[in-house]
Amino acid sequence: MKVLSLHDLKREDRLEFYFDGTFNPKASFERELEPFLHVLEACAGDWMPDVVKGKRHRKYSRAALWKALEEKRDENSATIGLYRTQWPALDMTLWLRFPPDEPGLSITLGLQPLSFFTEERCRNFVDLVRAWAAHYPVTYASASSLAEDQLADSPNYGRDMQTSIRDGFDRIYEVCWLNIFGPKLVELVGRERMLSTPAHRVEELPNGSILVETWPTAAHFARDEARQAQARAFVHLRPDLDFETVLRTLRERSATLVPVEPRFPPDIALLLTRVVDCVAISQREQKIAEFNAWKPPEPEEWLPADAALPSDVADPKAAREQYSLLAEYLVALLHSNVPSVFEQTPESLTDVDYRFWYDNFPETFERHNIDARAVPAVGGYLGEVLVRRLGGQWIPRQKLEEAQVRVGKRVWLPFVRAQRYMRSRQSLLDYSLTHLFRVAERHRS
Repeated sequence: MKVLSLHDLKREDRLEFYFDGTFNPKASFERELEPFLHVLEACAGDWMPDVVKGKRHRKYSRAALWKALEEKRDENSATIGLYRTQWPALDMTLWLRFPPDEPGLSITLGLQPLSFFTEERCRNFVDLVRAWAAHYPVTYASASSLAEDQLADSPNYGRDMQTSIRDGFDRIYEVCWLNIFGPKLVELVGRERMLSTPAHRVEELPNGSILVETWPTAAHFARDEARQAQARAFVHLRPDLDFETVLRTLRERSATLVPVEPRFPPDIALLLTRVVDCVAISQREQKIAEFNAWKPPEPEEWLPADAALPSDVADPKAAREQYSLLAEYLVALLHSNVPSVFEQTPESLTDVDYRFWYDNFPETFERHNIDARAVPAVGGYLGEVLVRRLGGQWIPRQKLEEAQVRVGKRVWLPFVRAQRYMRSRQSLLDYSLTHLFRVAERHRS
C-alpha cells in the first residue's frame, strides 16, 4: 500500500501540529481512545487518514488501529502512524506512554501543503484540536507553519537541548497560529489576562486550558496583518516584551519566506535545484537568492590539444583498463544510493554530485581515505564518461594527475578535477563533475 510520503514530495511549507496530553492508562485502548477517534473521524474531512501503520500498512479502520497498537506496544509505550494515499499528504503519529513513566498521549501531525488550510478547513481543525484538548488535558499544544517553527527554533526557542528537555514549556516562548495553554501556563500568565488576549479566537476549555487562535487562516500567517495580530497576542501574554521588537522579528521572518525566482547557471541548474530542495524550508528562498548571485568558476583542468602531454606508460591498454577499474570503484561505492551511476551518463554525474553533497562526503570521512580512494575513483569515473559520451580518448600517464582525456581540441585532466572537487562540501558545487562535462561538451567540435 503506497502512502504519500512528505519526504518524496516537492518541498513546500506544511502545517505542523504538536499535542502532548494525558490519558488514563488503566482504561482499555478502545475506551480511552474513543474520543480521539470520534473527533478525528468527524472533523478531519478531506485530510482524514486512510492508512494505519503498525508493523505493516493497513487500510484505516478501527480494527486496523487496534491491531497496530497491539503490534507496536511494549512495556513503556505504543506508537503507530497514520497516513494518506491521496493529496493532501499526511504524516501523523500517535504515541501512548505507560507507567512507570508519566502516562501521556502525544500527537504529531504534518500535513502538506499549508495552502490546503483555507479558512473553513482551519475552523474545522481548531474544533478538532479543541475537542481533543478538552478530553486529554495538555501542558501546551500548538499548530504552525513548518517554516515558522524552524525560524522560531521550535521547540528549543534558543535554549540548548538539555535545558529544553528539562524545562519543557515552563513559560510562553512563542505564540503560534493556534495554541492551547494548559492550566500551569494559564496560572503563570493569569487567567483573566489570558482570556483578554487580543486574538481571532480565545476560548476557555472545561479542564482549565485556554485556546488562542491568532488569525483565521493558517496559510496566511506571514501576511503583515497576521504578524501584527501575532505580535499583539505575544506581548499581551508576555508584557516584559516590546511590541515593536517582536513585530520587527516577525516581519524579518516573513521577509525570508518571500518567494525568489530561481535563475541558476544553466549547466548546473538541476543540481542546484536538488540542493535547494534539500535545505530547510525556512532557508529555501535565501538559498535560491544565494545561488542566483553565485557563479561556479570556469573549469581550468584542461590544456589545448597541441599542448597535451604524450603518454609515458609502457602498456597504454593496461592503463586504460586501470582507469575503468577506478570508475568501477565509484560504482561500487555509490550504486545503492545512486542507481544511475551504472549508466555513466551526464545525468549520472549530476546524481553523483548531489549525493556527495547530500552526504557531505569531503567533510565526513577521513582525509587520507578520500585522497587515496575516493579521488582516484571520481577521476576515473569522470574520465570514462568523457570517453563514452563525448567520444574522448584517454592519454595515459604514469602519474594519475597527469592522465588526460582528449575531446576535440582540448585535453581534460579528470583526476586534477577530482582533487579540487573533494576538498570540501562547497567545492563539490564549485568544481562539480556536471559543470566540467557540459563545458567539455560545448568544446568537443
